[in-house]
Amino acid sequence: MANRSAAFAALADPTRRAVFERLERGPMAVGAIAAGLPVSRPAVSQHLKVLKAAGLVADRAEGTRRVYAIDPAGLGQMRAWLDRFWDGALAAFAAEFENDTPPVNGPGAKGNP
Repeated sequence: MANRSAAFAALADPTRRAVFERLERGPMAVGAIAAGLPVSRPAVSQHLKVLKAAGLVADRAEGTRRVYAIDPAGLGQMRAWLDRFWDGALAAFAAEFENDTPPVNGPGAKGNP
């Protein structure tokens, strides 16, 4: 992946996100991606160029057309970065839960003075 900043910036655009989300279904040519979007095929091609530069999609030639797919390596790097925060948030939640949980036995437990 080029860098995380480029990947997040690429996905900040709503149309680009829509293009990227369509690729969740599997590899597609530009025409299939553009079908139903409120932008032209050339505009979709430009969005794909930005996503490719950010390391989020890869393409391959299939006859006279290009077929695009999500690049698992680029997406994996974004996820690894986000997981750092998720793991910390879960650890903080678990610590808070343990601090607020009443003891099972002893003072403060149900049925004990």
